[in-house]
Amino acid sequence: MNGALTELAPALESVPVQVPVLELRNLSVSYADGHRTLRRVVHDVSLSVAPGEVLALVGESGSGKSTTAQAVIGLLAGNGRIDGGAIMLNGTDISGWSQKRLEAIRGQKISLIPQDPTSSLNPVLTVGAHVDEVLRLHTKLPKDQRRQRVLELLERVGIPDPSRRAKQFAHELSGGMKQRVLIAAAIALQPQLIIADEATSALDVTVQQRILDLVDDLRTEFGTAVLFVTHDLGVAADRADRIVVLKGGQVQEHGTTADVLRTPSSPYTRQLLADAPSILTGNAREFRAGGADNAVEVRNLVQDFPTGRNLPDFRAVDDVSFNVPRGTTHAIVGESGSGKTTTARALAGFHRPTEGTIVIAGQDVTGLDAKGLRRFRQQVQLVYQNPFTSLDPRQTIARIIEEPLLNFGTIPKPRRKEVVKELLERVRLPEALLHKHPHELSGGQRQRVAIARALVLKPQVLILDEAVSALDVTVQSQILALLEDLQQELELSYVFITHDLAVVRQIADTVSVMSGGRQVEIGTVSEVFANPQHPYTQALINAIPGNRKAQP
Repeated sequence: MNGALTELAPALESVPVQVPVLELRNLSVSYADGHRTLRRVVHDVSLSVAPGEVLALVGESGSGKSTTAQAVIGLLAGNGRIDGGAIMLNGTDISGWSQKRLEAIRGQKISLIPQDPTSSLNPVLTVGAHVDEVLRLHTKLPKDQRRQRVLELLERVGIPDPSRRAKQFAHELSGGMKQRVLIAAAIALQPQLIIADEATSALDVTVQQRILDLVDDLRTEFGTAVLFVTHDLGVAADRADRIVVLKGGQVQEHGTTADVLRTPSSPYTRQLLADAPSILTGNAREFRAGGADNAVEVRNLVQDFPTGRNLPDFRAVDDVSFNVPRGTTHAIVGESGSGKTTTARALAGFHRPTEGTIVIAGQDVTGLDAKGLRRFRQQVQLVYQNPFTSLDPRQTIARIIEEPLLNFGTIPKPRRKEVVKELLERVRLPEALLHKHPHELSGGQRQRVAIARALVLKPQVLILDEAVSALDVTVQSQILALLEDLQQELELSYVFITHDLAVVRQIADTVSVMSGGRQVEIGTVSEVFANPQHPYTQALINAIPGNRKAQP
């Protein structure tokens, strides 16, 4: 790459083209616990990736997929070790190499695109410095040539005005832009293998599509092999040549993408396919009329925020209107910055709208004083995206669910205990969890606790702000099924905030599509999916992973 590569380890030179770039032979990995007892988490995993090929390593959290990827690049946690098998890079076993030896090939032969660009970028370094670091460590290019190369790489990954962006810091960039910076660093030395570890799971669907298109372009142009580590079978369906499915650190299934999607042999793979909303077949659910009245009525909502410095206010929401018939689900969908979460917070009474009205359960929220807002919040509850950060780690599960009863009522203690047990049973959790703390529960269990806490005051409306986006597809499917059951049992009305139209198709009756603070489309889910009118809605639907399923 224009003289950017330095000398490689002799063991990796002159390798025949037919040899896979990466081959794992019966790889096993263990972690030591506090008592130095080894716990095996990857069991005899074998796979290979050829030049120019995309292999998807698919599984839920805890399946061992990220550990497998970390073992390949030599970045296991301090208590992790490879205790069996081989990692063949261009025909050479690197599983026993020292960190110093591995550092010589990271970036040159293997590059990693991590999941979270925010935590992966040093906040005190500029964007340009991040990309330059790879060139500085692995090449002998003079400073001015490195600077020019940095700008070329930023432009290559689609970052506009690279000379200006190179001087900025990570916090000044969007999530998609930050991920592009990581890709620029990953391709700086034209590696033979890119490992993308959930590299798009935190991105909006249209940004995700652009990032995946970029990786695909690089693969085509340079013949780079790609190992996609993902829990999303939709992404694998769209982008991979072959799929390896992991569960509990063991390979459940492997084959071409078309074969795995068409005739999965493993029950676990069939369950993943059934649970993945992005590759569900069939139409959106039909609109349920609900009750005779509306649980939520929003009219001409405007939300401005002061910017200071004598500048005009920032308009985050601009003239949004919709109804939610009682007992139905209305989704608000859009990318980050579209105004959907600001709308949700206005519905919950967290800030007073600049203009417009919000009527929930017959009450005009916009006219309530502090005391009235407190009473109102018994009728409307919010379920957040991340159940781990929204639950107090110091409290037991019983205390977490009980707390709203302490804040809003005078229910005697014995009755409070009964109510907590009833709610735990209603969200399908065992009573034995009452005395545990959030860190002792899985992500799905924590989200069920958050839902139980939201229901304890018997609200009429639940606002679910990206409430399933942090969950694996199987757990996500279970939570969505639970929400649907609770809606029917308790006649609840939902406002569902999400960037994922695949989930909207599965859970919602009606939908508002937002872009740049404006509502660009509204209608029943079946109408919007069958005949989207606005170009932005069309782009969102086209970007749903799984729409480009591999054909036999």
